[in-house]
Amino acid sequence: MERLLKAATGGILTGALGLGLTLFSIGIDLEEDLGLHLLFKLRGVKQPPPEVIVVAVDKASSDDLHVPSDPRKWPRSFHARLTEALAKEGAAVIAFDIFFDETKSTEEDASFARAIHTAGNVVLAEYLEMERVSLIDKERGPPRDLTILKVIPPFPSLARPAIALAPFPLSKVPVKVHQYWTFKTGAGDTPTLPVVAFQIFALDVYDDFIGLLKRVEPTQAAKLPRHKEEVVQGKGVERMVQKIREIFEDDPQIADRILNESRGHPPISRDPRKRLLLYSLIKMYQSADRVYLNFYGSSGTIFTVPYGEILRGIEKGSRAGKSFDFKGKAVFIGQSERFRLGQKDGFYTVFSQSNGLDLSGVEIAATAFSNLLTDQPVHPLNRVSNFFLIFLWGMAIGMIFLLLPTAVAAASAIGLSLLYLLFARSQFNATATWYPIIVPLLVQFPIAFFGAVLWQYVISNKEQQNIRKAFGYYLPNGVVDQLSKNIANIKTSHQVVYGICLSTDAEHYTSLSEAMDPTELGNFMNRYYEAVFKPIKQRAGIIANVLGDSVLALWVASHSDTPLRKEACLAALEIAEALRQFNQSSAPYTLPTRIGLHSGPLLLRHIGALDHYEYRPVGDIVNTATRIEGLNKYLGTQILVSEEVIRQLDDFLAREIGTFLLAGKSKPLVVHGLFCPKKDTNEAHQRACAFFAEALMAFRKQSWDEAIEKFDRAGECFGQDGPSAFYVRLCREHRANPPGPLWDGAVHMERK
Repeated sequence: MERLLKAATGGILTGALGLGLTLFSIGIDLEEDLGLHLLFKLRGVKQPPPEVIVVAVDKASSDDLHVPSDPRKWPRSFHARLTEALAKEGAAVIAFDIFFDETKSTEEDASFARAIHTAGNVVLAEYLEMERVSLIDKERGPPRDLTILKVIPPFPSLARPAIALAPFPLSKVPVKVHQYWTFKTGAGDTPTLPVVAFQIFALDVYDDFIGLLKRVEPTQAAKLPRHKEEVVQGKGVERMVQKIREIFEDDPQIADRILNESRGHPPISRDPRKRLLLYSLIKMYQSADRVYLNFYGSSGTIFTVPYGEILRGIEKGSRAGKSFDFKGKAVFIGQSERFRLGQKDGFYTVFSQSNGLDLSGVEIAATAFSNLLTDQPVHPLNRVSNFFLIFLWGMAIGMIFLLLPTAVAAASAIGLSLLYLLFARSQFNATATWYPIIVPLLVQFPIAFFGAVLWQYVISNKEQQNIRKAFGYYLPNGVVDQLSKNIANIKTSHQVVYGICLSTDAEHYTSLSEAMDPTELGNFMNRYYEAVFKPIKQRAGIIANVLGDSVLALWVASHSDTPLRKEACLAALEIAEALRQFNQSSAPYTLPTRIGLHSGPLLLRHIGALDHYEYRPVGDIVNTATRIEGLNKYLGTQILVSEEVIRQLDDFLAREIGTFLLAGKSKPLVVHGLFCPKKDTNEAHQRACAFFAEALMAFRKQSWDEAIEKFDRAGECFGQDGPSAFYVRLCREHRANPPGPLWDGAVHMERK
């Protein structure tokens, strides 16, 4: 219990440390810059939706068209021709990520404005300007600066014919871009370019959306245009988008109600494309103001067409769509380069290349639009789930390192971490759900590991010093070095240790003592004990007690130790072999011996009174080991071990005998029969054990006839197998008198 309490304390501290990091910006920054980066790299390039196309204003196009590299200096007639061509080809929405802040040639501007008006689906970019206003309040002290974001539209002759205007603000380098605004807080919750473009793209389902809203909330639906034609003719897309957003914010449950209603709406259910588009539109309005971008890859991953290539095709008299299919597509137009030297509008992202080529603003806008279209932005865990995950992970890792031996704990924790990383990767790939990576794996894991190592070092060093002081009076130095007990003074103190108890008992000792004279019996028993003691001593065990024909041996440590349990099992097998040879050489006098092993916490202390004390183990495992040894008598076996002893010992051939409630005990115990090291086994042994396991399973299911048949078969394989015969008798008893529905499968032993 003390060890479990210490492990729980370590786990809580590890979990609390992780929680502390997630509450501060350092933890969030680590997850964004490293964790999210790692997940994108593990996923690799993702196929973007085919409905999105980028028209790149690049250096190759400016050279091809013989115009300056700065797109603001390009003739507006170029944009007019491009817009006309895209509209004729059936583009669903045309979004310019180019800010037209001043007039050029009146004729050029007029041709571009006509093309925008004719297309009827062009969105132009706005510009956000930061303005600082000084506020003076004589009563409250010195003046304070207030930052205001001011939306700057394109010049009026272009702004008027556009169906909508929208900004697309992003942070510039060296800050890595992870998110974008769907609605720009600080600027009147203005919808951004991807949101406005997607609403125009989804006008095909606007009537269905309004119909569903009328069913769910008629009063709210009345505040919006009744049909998509009103939206297009009124050119009030931004106001409509803001109004819908307000409706969804005022009633957070309205999105789910609309979605539920849509599942029974026949026009939507018959058209899968419309159904998906409507679903994505609703989820867009339900989203947060800032959303994490689900990048598809490096520059050029989204299908990109050079601006100049389209215009050259028009000049040659060919249709713009002859080589490229723009029908029903969302087209984003802006600066985008495939080579670093020409890039002027680059943003540092997870897919920025080693040569310095970043994603352009128009590509990020197209990425955000694609995320809205597919409803696949990156979804971080909500705050509560994230906190629980970090804390529980810290608890688990901290307890593993403090409960298990260091090597086993490290292997277990590494395996668990790999499974967690694979799970996080699979969730990110499948649903774009973002699980934290850095804090659990690169912060909590090493802290738990090094903390446990340091703790074990301090405790072990202290225990070693106490062992030498306490047990040096009674035991050889080699045994003392193996004990990890905290005893400051052997005469007054005591300590609980982990121990493996081996108990032996000889059959027919009473009849043998009657048949031999005392001297002969003494010599005989000395040779018997020599056969028993030697394997124990060679396997670093301690002879704790000898009473008549019974021996109690111990292997002790500060914690559950797999190598120590292995040594105890080898000692049991070697005792059995040594006694077999002893009985052969001592015939007709023999002492067949039963052996039982159990492990767990025990107390080593002085037991006695007055002037006589003995240093002995005290605890339930001593009593249980003798009960397990006595169970051999009823099962016809020689060596039985508890589940606690044989766990994780894969070097031995053993079979589970069953679950037994031993005489005088209140808790059932799983018992195994120990045969030999695995290297000495053959297929027949293993097959016999498999038959017995199947029979035991049938017994626990109360399939008595099946169990009897399989136990008989197992008995034939083993040859006069005691446990098989025992269970056959027991099955027949249970068949005649069923144990009832509350039976737990345990065999109750009434006698020792």
